[in-house]
Amino acid sequence: MTDISRRSMIVGSGGILSASMLSSAAMANQDKPLTGKSVLVTGTSSGFGNLGAQLYARQGAKVFATMRNLPRPEGEALVKLAKEEQLDITVLELDVLSDDMVASAIAEAESLAGGALDFLVNNAGVNVSGPVELQDMEATKLSFDTNVYGPQRTARAVLPAMRARKSGVIFNVSSQMGRIIMPGGGIYSATKFALESMSEQLAYELVPHGIEVVIIEPGGFPTNIGNNRAKLTEALAGRTEQERLDAYPALSSRMSGMPRGGTWPNAPDPLMVPQAIAEIAAMPAGTRPLRRPVHPGPKPHLKINEACRESQLEFLGRMPYGEWAKAVYD
Repeated sequence: MTDISRRSMIVGSGGILSASMLSSAAMANQDKPLTGKSVLVTGTSSGFGNLGAQLYARQGAKVFATMRNLPRPEGEALVKLAKEEQLDITVLELDVLSDDMVASAIAEAESLAGGALDFLVNNAGVNVSGPVELQDMEATKLSFDTNVYGPQRTARAVLPAMRARKSGVIFNVSSQMGRIIMPGGGIYSATKFALESMSEQLAYELVPHGIEVVIIEPGGFPTNIGNNRAKLTEALAGRTEQERLDAYPALSSRMSGMPRGGTWPNAPDPLMVPQAIAEIAAMPAGTRPLRRPVHPGPKPHLKINEACRESQLEFLGRMPYGEWAKAVYD
């Protein structure tokens, strides 16, 4: 393969002209840099997803805010907000655990958008804490089904139209814990490690199609995931055999009465995560980073990211796929 970049791949596909023109038009109005773009976000009932749906719409995007179990107050609140602020937000029912619901919601979004979506934001996720041995198959399957298979379902649903158009961006919300490991963190890190790997491989494979993949790596933020983690972890502790709990006293003792979500002293603003996504979404095609750590405090995984970059470029540089890796990292 000859030397190549993501930008030249998109030029070759005929997509760079329209991308740069749209970018110039967006830059002309700094308040609404996502004008003319369509965004589908999973897990918008709270946290990064809910804040993101609002932010992207305020920046001019046509937003499809998806969540489970509609009708529900969180969906009604988004509809009310959209009417009050004249935002283009459509609330759709989507459970990332369901093949049929994913396919149906994305097909509806594409129909309403008039074609392929510009951005997919895979935000929905769960966290069940506790030692690995204590993670029964119910907890393990839920974690992988939500955090790994969910993004795979949605990516497979949006990619045919994106490939036909030769453009699009998939944002996968990972975590610092997708690169580092904390004892007692359950299967969460395993799912985010898997998401990181799947996302990077997908990024390479989509280079010829002019589609980008961006991995967002948040640190700790005060969102509702804390409430959900506490409920899921306490339920797990409640159904775990006492002998297994007793085998890990220092870790299992933390599984009951876990701290809920909310704020803590000097807590970072969760809006930082959707702001990072919006900033990257507004960048010209071919210039977006593969990974974006997001947290005002320590980022212990930065060295791992750099080591991964060097290792991948060295490893794949000896193969025909090396040009894809260069396109993703350079």
